[in-house]
Amino acid sequence: MIQTRTRAWWRATLALSLGSLLVFLNLYAPQPLLPDLRETYGVSTLVAGLVMSVATLALALSLLVYGPLSDAIGRDRIMRLTLLAAGALSLALALAPTFESLLVLRALQGFVLGGLPAVAIAWMGDEFEPQAMLAAVGLYIGANTLGGISGRVVGGAVGEAAGSSASFLVVGLITLVGVAVFWKLLPKAQAFTPRRFELRGALADLAAHLRNPTLLAAYLLGGLNFLIFINQYSYITFRLAEAPFGLGAQLLGLIFLTYLGGTLGSSLSGRLVRYLSQPACMMMGIGILAVGTLVTLVDSLPVILLGLTVNAFGFFLAHAMASSWVGRHAGRARGSASALYLVFYYGGASLGGFWLEPFWQLAAWPGVAFGSWLVLGVTLGLAAWLWRREGSARCGRVAA
Repeated sequence: MIQTRTRAWWRATLALSLGSLLVFLNLYAPQPLLPDLRETYGVSTLVAGLVMSVATLALALSLLVYGPLSDAIGRDRIMRLTLLAAGALSLALALAPTFESLLVLRALQGFVLGGLPAVAIAWMGDEFEPQAMLAAVGLYIGANTLGGISGRVVGGAVGEAAGSSASFLVVGLITLVGVAVFWKLLPKAQAFTPRRFELRGALADLAAHLRNPTLLAAYLLGGLNFLIFINQYSYITFRLAEAPFGLGAQLLGLIFLTYLGGTLGSSLSGRLVRYLSQPACMMMGIGILAVGTLVTLVDSLPVILLGLTVNAFGFFLAHAMASSWVGRHAGRARGSASALYLVFYYGGASLGGFWLEPFWQLAAWPGVAFGSWLVLGVTLGLAAWLWRREGSARCGRVAA
């Protein structure tokens, strides 16, 4: 098993973090272009948001395939081939002639982008010692935030300068170069034990995970938190594109630099868990996300950016804890367990627009904030339940 801070640990963590960055670079590049797409195609905010929603929904569905498949054939091959396909599809998106064809290609891209997130943490669970895994997950989640930032900044800057087609072309080329580096860096798996793929067995594993209340609570927590967090960013682009702010696509892309707060939050998670339990860290992250949402109500661009930075810190702290919680508490079929977490995670992202749109129509951004707090109240309760359950289990072990 790979130990913390060894050469093998750094090489594997760097490879998986690079792969994570490439996934989210591709997934989020169109987000700062949503206001322009709404105007260009004469569609509503909800329809323009489908550019993001179809990709995240397809990604969520793909995880049901990649997780069980990886338990049978291994994680390495899936990660390498799906990243390569994602880069090729970015190049194809540059040639999409209509909005409808753009949506189809985005759905296909979302499906292949699920390959690495579905199995990366399971790969760590196979190869890393438990403490090494906790440290690596924090950096890996931090790379998620850097990928999200990079995609939006590149997408917004290139899109405003040369159009959306050029944006997809640049992202595709960056991805193909990154895949070549990832291919070379990722060590060969040493501890993976394949299981023969059987549909009945795969479905039984998924059902067992869903019947496990400790895992199901983490699944719901991750999905509902992401439902709020990522869709807040979509609606904030519409708010900031209108008066009195009037930001263009390039500047809208730059607001996603606030994701650096998430990079800090996820990277600190490995240290915080030395002093607090994972559920306590989840509760802390959710509380910070709720406070950041309150700050964004102020009609000042610097204050809004501060609120978004606080949001990112809190969300990614909770996400890093919830995802590693699943990896630690899945007794078997870790690939399936991690994949299910991400099904809920990206499923939440794809459905968030449907939840927040009525609040947006009713009261604009204050309505979005109120809709967010309703959901965060639920996730805070789930984290508190996990905290009590963990405490009860610890007391039981001591008594025994």
